[in-house]
Amino acid sequence: MLSKTMQDALNKQVAMEAASSQAYLAMASWAEIQPGLDGVTNFFYQQSDEERVHMLKLIRYINERGGFAIVPSLEQPNITFQSLQRVFEEFLKHEIAVSESINELVGLALQERDFSTHNFLQWYVTEQLEEEALARTLNDKLELVGDDKGGIYLFDKDILLFRSAVSKDNNAAG
Repeated sequence: MLSKTMQDALNKQVAMEAASSQAYLAMASWAEIQPGLDGVTNFFYQQSDEERVHMLKLIRYINERGGFAIVPSLEQPNITFQSLQRVFEEFLKHEIAVSESINELVGLALQERDFSTHNFLQWYVTEQLEEEALARTLNDKLELVGDDKGGIYLFDKDILLFRSAVSKDNNAAG
């Protein structure tokens, strides 16, 4: 059984995952109307879907543990960006914030001696390591490319490969 405190904290994370999904959906929509960013568009549509799965996993866990998961209302995410680099800077900032929130949840689970929730959250800890590594890698690549149109073309063409490369690196290290 979840404590009220843990239920409230997990519901806050549900809202954060939902907001992440919406933010990445907005990034995908923005990229889709930019010329030649098909890879970036697909990347952010996938990111949005992934965050929704994270939200659903939390909802099911809360309900299965005797709590009540709240489907959150959401604010309008940012829908326009000054540049591709800004999009990916926001992506990294967002993933760092999610990681910090997950770490707070893990701390609360330990404080409350809720070892089931602690165990459940370990998947999110691992996931956030991968997400932050991916966001950092993509930001580093864009920094190298700068405003070079040929570099941006190659970045866009290869972006979906970065996700699998980061996942493989993290799985090999762990």
